[in-house]
Amino acid sequence: MIKKLLIITVLFLFGSINVSAQENTTIKTPSKLIQPPYLKAGDTVAIVAPSGVLKSRADEVTRAKKLLESWQLNVVVGKHVFSRDNHFAGTDLERCEDFQEALDNPNIKAIWSARGGYGTVRILDKLDYSKFLEHPKWVIGYSDITALHNQINTKGVESIHAIMCVSLPKNQEEIKESIDTFKASIFGKPINYTLKESKYNREGKASGQLVGGNLTILHTMLGSNTSIDTKGKILFIEEIGEYKYHIDRMLQSLKRAGYFDDCKGVIVGGMSRMRKNTTLWGTSVEQLVLDALADYNFPIAFNMPAGHEDDNRAMIMGRTIDLEVSKTKSTIKFEQ
Repeated sequence: MIKKLLIITVLFLFGSINVSAQENTTIKTPSKLIQPPYLKAGDTVAIVAPSGVLKSRADEVTRAKKLLESWQLNVVVGKHVFSRDNHFAGTDLERCEDFQEALDNPNIKAIWSARGGYGTVRILDKLDYSKFLEHPKWVIGYSDITALHNQINTKGVESIHAIMCVSLPKNQEEIKESIDTFKASIFGKPINYTLKESKYNREGKASGQLVGGNLTILHTMLGSNTSIDTKGKILFIEEIGEYKYHIDRMLQSLKRAGYFDDCKGVIVGGMSRMRKNTTLWGTSVEQLVLDALADYNFPIAFNMPAGHEDDNRAMIMGRTIDLEVSKTKSTIKFEQ
């Protein structure tokens, strides 16, 4: 009897306790995020390495520096970019130091990640964004840099999902669209996309902030204060080198945490180099996504050229987009 009275009292005082992990841990983001100033000739970009080691990658960083300089931008390279601490581009403190200096320096107008890999999550809680919020700047990258996109977007500032220094081949014509959209995004030129047809597309229209990135990193953020708020948002996902059952497991985990409950739409980018398990999954990765999200009625667009392939078009994370999906094509229009 006493136990029943205690339960009734708790429910009376606090209401239902059956709330999702998404509601408990995410920080609600503003309806419109701060847009850092677009770059102009004479501005300075910092190249830093918050993740994996850049062993034998000096040529790519040199190409990246020359590319920015050809756009009349100045470039500074973090002092620890070529440091090495086993898997990482320097110790956690060294990588954090370079990134923090770039965040704090008001003369630096953009921070471009040299590469992804793994390691950014290890420095997230060491970063201080107080000066960055006084002078917002563009943070650019993809893959592991999703962790930074999530953190920066939760702080109410837009960021750019785009190529990194190690993305640049000797013949840059090979990735012309990737470079052109990267340039357009940092200089404030319009970027809109028409995606090729997919029989897997789930038709519909939606409008909302674009959030997301690499699926593994989104899954890693779950339960933390940098887990992105997806309510009313359009979620972008991409992945590389995973088994299909890993993709399903991550989607199921996000689903159980309420990640998709109030989502407005999903855009699926590259699902590259899927690994083959001895027990075959049995469907395409596109069908896997549709099956995992069968309980929702928002539009789902496939074939976004963004992720770990050479064709990796720039997207402004946190920016409102209009998404229209049909079987024959999908269109993505970024608010100006």
